[in-house]
Amino acid sequence: MKVGIARAFLYYKYGHLWETFFKELGIDVVISPETNKETLKNGTKYSIDESCLSSKIYMGHIYYLIDKCDYIFVPRIATLQNNNMVCTKFHAAYDLVNNTFKDKNIKLLDYNVDYRKNQTEFLAFLNMGKKLKKKKFEIVRAYYLAKQAEKKVQGVALLEQEQILKTKGKLKILIVAHPYNVYDKYIGEPILKYLEELDCVPIIADVAPKAEAIKKSKEISPTLPWLYNKELLGTIELFKKDIDGVILMTSFPCGPDSLVNEIILRRFKDKPIINLILDEQEGTAGRETRIESFIDIIKLKKDDVNGKEKN
Repeated sequence: MKVGIARAFLYYKYGHLWETFFKELGIDVVISPETNKETLKNGTKYSIDESCLSSKIYMGHIYYLIDKCDYIFVPRIATLQNNNMVCTKFHAAYDLVNNTFKDKNIKLLDYNVDYRKNQTEFLAFLNMGKKLKKKKFEIVRAYYLAKQAEKKVQGVALLEQEQILKTKGKLKILIVAHPYNVYDKYIGEPILKYLEELDCVPIIADVAPKAEAIKKSKEISPTLPWLYNKELLGTIELFKKDIDGVILMTSFPCGPDSLVNEIILRRFKDKPIINLILDEQEGTAGRETRIESFIDIIKLKKDDVNGKEKN
């Protein structure tokens, strides 16, 4: 049996968890390839105009998986622990995919996570495993090993980031964006590479102690509803003493990000911040020019401060 997973959306957050779970059950996993021009073209074709760029990319990855596996895995997530909400696109993903591609005769494999209804992550995996005709002890074992693998990967990433934050002699730029935008080869990776070309060190906001970040975010906005945005917002507060500037990377027209970005711009006025909107335009020259100007301004300010301190 083969299960297909789209290399988009929450794959970049839970990919190790999902892949390990299926592999421990003896199921082959088919991951769609890196995003490219064709992926976005197909995703746009099967999306409404109002969909955000990330949603269109997701639909393009789903389209690729059709006829390449027995099931296409499409998670539905509404709320997580402590009733933390997520963007409605993650709640609606299953229905969007099912309705959009119903004429393709695809078989979808979903798991429902909604802590308001006592649908926990463990229960979601348990139900999914049963649908795949696996025994309970096999499912529980696979889930346990998947969580261990996820924890290990997250721990390594945290340690690596801690070392990166100690880098001296280079500007450290915090990238505040969802991982599915940061790590996407077509829209996010070029920005990271360009920063490195400018002799800067990208710091990824999603790689941070989540509990500490959420606690910090509540100090800034106690009523912010979206969990993933809380994590990003709190990370700025955690890292602000160690970074030289902030890049907000948002896929157009993301509603939650647009609101949270406004909070960030008002709260962190003492830090240089630039807001990059990712859309379907293929040209990168304008974006690179903005980033280069942003870095030049930071360098000039640092030189000015250093000069005053010497005097």
